[in-house]
Amino acid sequence: MGRSASGLRIGIVAAKFNQRITGKLLGACIDALESQGVERAAIQVVRVPGAFEIPLVAKTMATAGGVDAVICLGAVIRGDTPHFEYISAEVSRGIGQAALESAVPMIFGVLTTETVAQAEERADPKKFNRGGDAAKSAIEMVKVMRRLKGKKSATDGGGATLPAPSTQRHAG
Repeated sequence: MGRSASGLRIGIVAAKFNQRITGKLLGACIDALESQGVERAAIQVVRVPGAFEIPLVAKTMATAGGVDAVICLGAVIRGDTPHFEYISAEVSRGIGQAALESAVPMIFGVLTTETVAQAEERADPKKFNRGGDAAKSAIEMVKVMRRLKGKKSATDGGGATLPAPSTQRHAG
């Protein structure tokens, strides 16, 4: 990918809860963005208490107009109560709704795992590296949205065109 993200402005909303996990996600995410050419000054990080608070802050960040994409990072780990299901469902729904309402790419980098060990493995930059993956998805989604909107992209040189939609009906 090289330095293909030069000129992009990226927002990151990261939960403080499960700090050992979310800190790794955040560090790997920032490292990946910088390795692709996003300047540190163009990365806005906001920490929130927990995963439940991510969607509101992500939507606010997106609608304020200062970012090309928002990366949402958190870790929800199953416990002995139904809390996991409630939080996981609401965070997922909220981030998706915020993306649709703002028309700004929102990347779901919230780990939902059965155990702390699974979360640590997914956050580890040397293993699954979900923080780095979230950064790459953000860059790709900015490119996609710019092509769809017909804007010259800082990340792909612009000029990319999409094929015309098929007018042929599928039998079904």
